[in-house]
Order: sequence, then C-alpha cells, then structure tokens
Amino acid sequence: MKTERTLLLVDDEDNIRKALTRVLRRDGYTILQADSGKQGLAMLESNPETGVILSDQRMPGMTGIEFLSRARELRPDTVRMVLSGYTDLKTVTEAINQGEIYKFLTKPWEDELLRANLAEAFEHYELRFENERLARELQQINAELEQRVEQKTCEALVNMHALQISQEVLEHLPAAVLGIDEDGLLVMTNHQAEARLSHDGYSLVGQAADDVLPEALLEQIKYTLRGEVPAPIDIRLGSNTLHVHCGRMRQTSRAKGVIVVMMPKESR
Repeated sequence: MKTERTLLLVDDEDNIRKALTRVLRRDGYTILQADSGKQGLAMLESNPETGVILSDQRMPGMTGIEFLSRARELRPDTVRMVLSGYTDLKTVTEAINQGEIYKFLTKPWEDELLRANLAEAFEHYELRFENERLARELQQINAELEQRVEQKTCEALVNMHALQISQEVLEHLPAAVLGIDEDGLLVMTNHQAEARLSHDGYSLVGQAADDVLPEALLEQIKYTLRGEVPAPIDIRLGSNTLHVHCGRMRQTSRAKGVIVVMMPKESR
C-alpha cells in the first residue's frame, strides 16, 4: 500500500499558495499551507508526518532560509526545498548551508517540472525511511544470528566436553573397545584394545580389521554388519580368553559400523 505523502507549502502570498495547490492536488498529496515561517513551524509541530517542505524565500518576519533552518532542527528528516523569484548566489549558498535544502527552484515555475521535482523529493524522503527499516531488519537478523552462533557454540562446547568425558571413560574401562566402519577399518580403539591387539607399537586406528582381528571375531562383525544379532562368543588372544559382544552403531551416532566390546573371561 502506497504511503500517504504530506506536503507543506509556505508562502506569504495567498494566490501563490492557491496556484501551487491547484497544480499539485492531482498528485494525491495531503497539502498543508502556511502564510509565514512562524505558522509553518506550528504546522510542522502538529503534523510530524510531513515529508516535504516547499517554502518561499522572501517573507515578512522570517525568511525562507531562517524558516528552513529551524524546520531542519524540528523535523530533520523532512526534505526541504525553496521556491523563490530571487536567485542571487548569496541566497542560494545560505539556503544550502543553513537549511540543508534539497533543491532551489525558481518562480515562475513550470508545472510539470515542479511536479517532477516534488515527486523526486518524496522518493528521496521515503528512501531514507526504507533504508532505516532495512538497517533495523539487518540489525535484528545479525542479533539473531549472533544468538544462534552463541547457542551453537555453547552446544558444541558441551558436546566436546561430553566427548572428552566419554573418551576418558573408555580409556578407563577394564574392557577392550573397538569401532569398525562399514569398510572394515578400525576407526576407534581404547587403551585396552591397543594393549591386547597392537604388537608393533603402531596405533590400530586406520588399519584393516582383517589384518588385526582373529577370524572368529571377523565372522561376528560380518554378521552384525548384515543386520543380524550374533550371540556373544569367547575368543582366545594369547593366553587370555575374552568374552566378545558385537553391536551396530546406531541411534545416537550417525556413523555406520560395529562396536566390539571384549571382556576378560574371568571378570564376568
């Protein structure tokens, strides 16, 4: 929906204001009129929705430059324009410096050119608010993103701490624990597993299960990977008999593979 556009005309000559109103009414503006700078300031005070001001320069009591300078202090977002029959350089310079005018137009005016300049002034005014709106939205989005990043960072720290605790627990278990992926590679071991299965001093992680594990255990792993639930078995490693359980990685882990837990027979 198009925003209503409010225009303030300030000129001490009644016929000028009426002529301007006739020209500009067709553009759908809400047109406010004031016959002096003092009345113009009062109109601005009571009509904060005013977007564009078009003021004469030579008026009794308060010049257009003085009025626009005070209008800038009162309503800094307004787009301020001068319409004057006097265009000496000093007047134009003062208008620009004191009133921060958008354009200095001359009398007599060309209707279509005046209408085009005012339409452009309103677009300039509305663009400021659109930019402010977008800036607020961007600020809100950034704040939400920062909050999400902070939340995700906290979750990551909690998960990392939980993982460290889990690893610590695994290292202190009296059982050997292995993780084997679907390709048959060892992807996780604890200290007990390394002590029982590694004989050359190298880590078991990254090695093929076929090169490390006994045949009976490899068969159990194959059954488990096919979705079967094999019964626990006992295997012999050196002088030790180990009770072995195999289970699929699932639920809390996105990985696919087999977890192997080997407990000394005498500890059962």
